[in-house]
Amino acid sequence: MHIEYPDIGICGLSCRLCPTYNTEAESRCSGCKSSSRMAVGCPFITCAVKRKGIEFCWECEESATCEKWKKHRDAGRERDSFKCYQTLEKDLSFISRHGASEFQKIQEQRESVLREMLRDFNEGRSKSYYCIAATVLELEDLEGALSRAREESGGLDVRAKSKALHRILDEIAARKQYRLTLRR
Repeated sequence: MHIEYPDIGICGLSCRLCPTYNTEAESRCSGCKSSSRMAVGCPFITCAVKRKGIEFCWECEESATCEKWKKHRDAGRERDSFKCYQTLEKDLSFISRHGASEFQKIQEQRESVLREMLRDFNEGRSKSYYCIAATVLELEDLEGALSRAREESGGLDVRAKSKALHRILDEIAARKQYRLTLRR
């Protein structure tokens, strides 16, 4: 089967903004539809890709009545796992209206900002935080925060730079009532 969008999860999560996708370690995940993840599988890989030959759950004719799909979406409204699910419903709605191609373009932009944050502002403990911020905040807010942090932290060490970016992102999140931690 041809996979057109390897960086968009079968269930609608953006692989590009996942902490395990953004690591240099041996445990790096190349996306939900990469050959290594396909070999291991998950309930959605097994059902959608392996059994039905479709790339996304919402392409399935049974998606409206699928209990597994419903439980996943319901759980995503309340909690996260290692990956942020806070925008899953909003993302699925966007994909429904504009298509996976447009969603992918936005995720590529978010990933670009995330990579800058990780490269220039990660003191070694902020990867998950930055991944959540890149998932939850509006793209314009992310770009503005990154620009502001660059201005405010010139000449500082990476730890101080990280604190500056955290403060800016936290201010935006508080003002817009976003949560920049995983919900357990």
